[in-house]
Amino acid sequence: MTPASPRPAPPVSASSNAYPWDWARRQFDLDPSYVHLALSMLAPHPRPVRVAIARHRRALDRNPAQHFHQRDEHVRRVLERAGAYLGADPDSIALTESTTAGMAVIFTGMRLTPDDEILSTEHEHYAASELLRFKAASSGARHRRISLYTHAPSATDDEIVATITRELREDTRVLALTWVHSGTGVKLPLARIGSAVAAVNAGRPRNRQILVCVDAVHALGVEDFTIGELGCDFLAAGCHKWLFGPRGTGVVWGSEKGWEAVDPIITSFDVEVFWPWYLGGVPETQAPRARFCTPGGFPAYEHRWALAEAFDFQLGLGKSEVAARIADLNTYCWERLAAVDGVVIRTPAERSLRSGMTCFDVVGRDPAEIVAGLEEERVMAGQTPYRSSAVRFAPGILNTVDDIDRAITALEKTIGHQRTIS
Repeated sequence: MTPASPRPAPPVSASSNAYPWDWARRQFDLDPSYVHLALSMLAPHPRPVRVAIARHRRALDRNPAQHFHQRDEHVRRVLERAGAYLGADPDSIALTESTTAGMAVIFTGMRLTPDDEILSTEHEHYAASELLRFKAASSGARHRRISLYTHAPSATDDEIVATITRELREDTRVLALTWVHSGTGVKLPLARIGSAVAAVNAGRPRNRQILVCVDAVHALGVEDFTIGELGCDFLAAGCHKWLFGPRGTGVVWGSEKGWEAVDPIITSFDVEVFWPWYLGGVPETQAPRARFCTPGGFPAYEHRWALAEAFDFQLGLGKSEVAARIADLNTYCWERLAAVDGVVIRTPAERSLRSGMTCFDVVGRDPAEIVAGLEEERVMAGQTPYRSSAVRFAPGILNTVDDIDRAITALEKTIGHQRTIS
């Protein structure tokens, strides 16, 4: 193996050195003998979330009926904290169990006809692609998929925005996008896309305007944003990844126009919906649309109600500080990987097109073998769940520069060992 290029300097911004990241790491029970670079798949719970889950669980075990009767208060607190984090009206948010469940609320409930087109991309996760296929089959709407860029590593904002603008048609009713592509690490210029779609919508009647629907699971807890900046109509995300929320929780935010276009797919149990029905009224004329479209049933209450503490944990750290820390670490990670012989990076070099992960190939090697080899070196890496799979490093606020250095050393050893035995 040829010698690596000189190591880039570690991040030196204030976000890296003048903030209590050591304190944040101490809130988790992660095994310290491993480097954890795969937390973008399923994250651990920080101490405040674990305490809240345990508190609700104890109360439900001790007197379930009594604690259950406080459910409306607990749900309202979650919605208020989610609204504070997103910069959104709490009544524009529905609670779900995952990104997939959130997208099902949106796509399955959306009123579409054979005169409508669903436009999505070739970069979507299996869950979104299949939901859109199901919706096209049940509604008769046409489903068209496009590629947003020719080559992920060299993609540009201009290329992505121009492609979407060019591909919008008169019958396009839904534009389904993933903000951060988990197979390549490409981050879409969502605000610019929203502005481009708004310009098209300006010439259309409200009931024919394009609805921008976003899978934000790898942006929530990573990017510093408020909903009003994005120009989308729906944003769905599970909360058990970067946000460090309880496992089995998720949110869907919708604009007024977005919720108007969706019908519920499961009866809501929210009090704002049940109470009008109980009094003999018509819930959909009295309840907020997000409440009306929130799937009912009995979820894992101790996890759902502890979601408030996850939003508070992130707000306490600071959204801008978290975003800067993750960006710094991922820049360093990208630069270190770029110096490794045999590594081909899929994620763009341009910082504005990157988020919390770097996806890469090792020439001539199965990514599963690389991930397994890294685990033998006590480095947990991800493998992208796509037909064209890659290795994925996803450093977040629980990581350090030393973690990345250790992972690079393990990667070089893994590659060298595989070359020796092959």
